[in-house]
Amino acid sequence: MIVVAVALGCLVVAAGVGADGPYSPTWKSLDARPTPAWFDEAKFGIFIHWGVFSAPAYGRRRETAFLWKFWNEGDPDTLDYLRRNYPPGFTYADFGPMFRAEFYDPDQWADIFKASGAKYIVLTSKHHEGFTNWPSEVSWNWNAMDIGPRRDILGDLATSIRTRTDLRFGLYHSLLEFYNPLYLADKKNGFKTQTFVERKTMPELYEIVNAYKPDVLWSDGEWEAPDTYWNSTNFLAWLFNESPVKDYVATNDRWGQGLPCHHGGYYTCQDKYNPKVLQKHKWENCLTLDLYSWGYRRTIAANDFISMDELTQTLAETISCGGNMLLNVGPTGDGRIDPMFEERLRQMGDWLKVNGEGVYASKPWVHQNDTLTPGVWYTSKISASGTVVYAFVLDWPKGGTLTLGSVDPVSGTTVNLLGYGVSIPWQKRAGGGMDIQIPTLSENQMPCRWAWVFRVSGLGL
Repeated sequence: MIVVAVALGCLVVAAGVGADGPYSPTWKSLDARPTPAWFDEAKFGIFIHWGVFSAPAYGRRRETAFLWKFWNEGDPDTLDYLRRNYPPGFTYADFGPMFRAEFYDPDQWADIFKASGAKYIVLTSKHHEGFTNWPSEVSWNWNAMDIGPRRDILGDLATSIRTRTDLRFGLYHSLLEFYNPLYLADKKNGFKTQTFVERKTMPELYEIVNAYKPDVLWSDGEWEAPDTYWNSTNFLAWLFNESPVKDYVATNDRWGQGLPCHHGGYYTCQDKYNPKVLQKHKWENCLTLDLYSWGYRRTIAANDFISMDELTQTLAETISCGGNMLLNVGPTGDGRIDPMFEERLRQMGDWLKVNGEGVYASKPWVHQNDTLTPGVWYTSKISASGTVVYAFVLDWPKGGTLTLGSVDPVSGTTVNLLGYGVSIPWQKRAGGGMDIQIPTLSENQMPCRWAWVFRVSGLGL
C-alpha cells in the first residue's frame, strides 16, 4: 500500500485501501479507512439528479425533486399548479408513466461528461421518491424497467461511461423514502423497528453494489434517523471488507442523523459546502448548475445558471483547501441534457484543457490564498526537483503587475502562464513575495476567458 501525506499531514489518501482491512462495524474502525487516492486526484466530478420528478420538473426557483413533499405539505403554489394542469384524483404515482426518457442516449451523455473534464460521475440510483433507475427486485412497479423508460437507465449509462470514457462511475442512493408505508411505520415507532431498512434500503444497496460495482457510493436521506436504524456500520464493513469494490470505492458521510462532517468517508457536511479554509479531512463541495434546483426545472431562465466565473472561482477555492467539486446537472424527463447545461460543461472542459495541470492530482499548498492580492488561490505539486505552485488568479491583473505575497522566489524560480508558451519575468519584493510582470496579450493570445493559472516552478523543496 502507498500512503501519501499531504499539506503538512492534513490529508491522508491511499492507493490500495483494501490492504488496511478488515474493518469492524464501528465508526472508529471505519473512519480509519483512507480515502482512495484516485478520488483525491480527480478533483472534479459530475452529479446527475434524474428520476420521476424530472417529468413534472416544476419549481419556481426551488427544488423540483421535492415536488411530492411540497404537495403533501399543502404548499399553495404547488397545489395551484397541480389543480390547473392535472385532473382531479391525479396522484404522484401518475407521473411515473410520464417519465419516459424517450430521447435518452447514454452514449451522448458519456461524451458530454468526458468533454467537461470531469473525472467521475455520480448518478441518482434512487431519490427520496423511492423510484429506482434500475430494475430493483424490491421496488416492484416503481422502477425504470416496469414503468416509464422501460429500460435499465442506470445500467445503460454505466456501460457507456465505462466503454467510451476513462471516468469513474458512481451512484447516489437515498436511504429514506418520503412516503413509503414501511418507512412511515418505522418512523411512527420512533425508529425502534427496522422493517423498511430490512426489506428496502439494505437490499437496494447490496443490489447496486453487486450489479453495477460503483466507484463512488454517495449516500443521502439520512437525517431523520440514527445510523443504528439504517444499519450503516454493518453495511460499510461489508462494503470495505468483502464487496467487489472494497479496494477502490469512495463513500461519503451521510449514513445517519448527525454524522455528516463527523464520520464516514469523505465529508460533504451540507449541500454547497465551501469552507474556504484548509480541512483536515478529505471533503467534497456538491453544487448545482441551476442555482435553485438539483432536478431539472422547466421554468429555468438564462440568469438562473451559475456562471463560468463563479464555477472557476468555486473550483479554485475548493481544491486549494483539499476538496473536490461535484457539479450537478438535472436531465429532462425525456432524457436530454439541456443545451445550457451542456454548454457550461463543455466550457469547463475547455478551461480544464488549459489549466488542468494545476487541478488534477494537485495538493493544497502551505498557503491557500494570497496574503496581499485578493482572488488568488493556490495548489501545488512536489517532485524531485522541488515544489511547483499554481496560482489561480480570478481577475486578470490590472496595471501589468501581479503581486504574490505568499510566494518567496529564489534565483532559479520560473513563472509561466498555463496555455501561454513564454516564460514571464518577475522581481523579488523587498518585503517578501514577488511581482510578476504581466505581458500585454491580444484577445486571441489569451489562453482562456476565466481564472488564469500561473505556474511558479523552482521554489526548492
